[in-house]
Amino acid sequence: MTSDAGAAAEPAPAKINLYLHVLGRRSDGYHELDSLVAFAAVGDALHIEPADELDLAVTGPFAAQLAAEPGNLVLRAARALARAAGRVPTGRLVLNKRLPVASGLGGGSADAAAALRLLTRHWRLGEAGIAAAAAIAPALGADVPVCLASQTSRMSGIGEHLAPVGRLPPCGIVLVNPGFAVATADVFRTRTGAYSVAAQLTPGWTDIAALVAELRQTCNDLAAAAIALHPPVETVIAAIAATGGCLLARMSGSGATCFGLFRTAGQAEAAATALARPGWWVWGGSLRADGPDL
Repeated sequence: MTSDAGAAAEPAPAKINLYLHVLGRRSDGYHELDSLVAFAAVGDALHIEPADELDLAVTGPFAAQLAAEPGNLVLRAARALARAAGRVPTGRLVLNKRLPVASGLGGGSADAAAALRLLTRHWRLGEAGIAAAAAIAPALGADVPVCLASQTSRMSGIGEHLAPVGRLPPCGIVLVNPGFAVATADVFRTRTGAYSVAAQLTPGWTDIAALVAELRQTCNDLAAAAIALHPPVETVIAAIAATGGCLLARMSGSGATCFGLFRTAGQAEAAATALARPGWWVWGGSLRADGPDL
């Protein structure tokens, strides 16, 4: 057996784009973005047990949508970290897939980030491992750096530039996915119209009403394209907005998951109950406290 640390687990919380502006397209085809990113108190979970070879199994309610093939982001992250550390990748990874796949919640990116955090500890890589994980993250995907930090951040560039904004005011949030995946590349190809400018934010919001007032001056620039490709997204946003106590409803990321903000977690939980539909994935609760750290 290896001399790795014992069995451990790492959360992979859902990423929420409270707004998402597309500022332009670079010569390499990637888009410059501006987004305020927070994390919900729900997500996938990654577990590891000692093993002589690297292996991945996928369990949970959405396991059937995600095969543990060699190209899986969790395995890519593990192998990249092992290469950077100059070691053989080992450990049996088990991913509990609780979030819908390709849903605008950064699920795959959060899973990859969880693998980097978990394996840095499990392989006892120390400060060098932390630095390697941060260096590896951007190459794995635009959302992996912010998911690696898993704290409320202002995200810019193609996702690699992060600036902390402090804690958001307490609030409730409901998440609704209409039961289908959305391809991010298709949404970007479908997006038309002028590019946006970066939002003007004044962090230090005293309460959720102050935050929502600022968010109302922003938007998700990918929503119209996602709705053009998948009209039910608009139905979901309207259903959330019509729920009692909803302060703001919009799509997260490139969709199809949409969210609503509420004053309390209790209101969001009640909204989740009211929004239950056959085929919809619905969750209500609160935003996650910032963390975890490596």
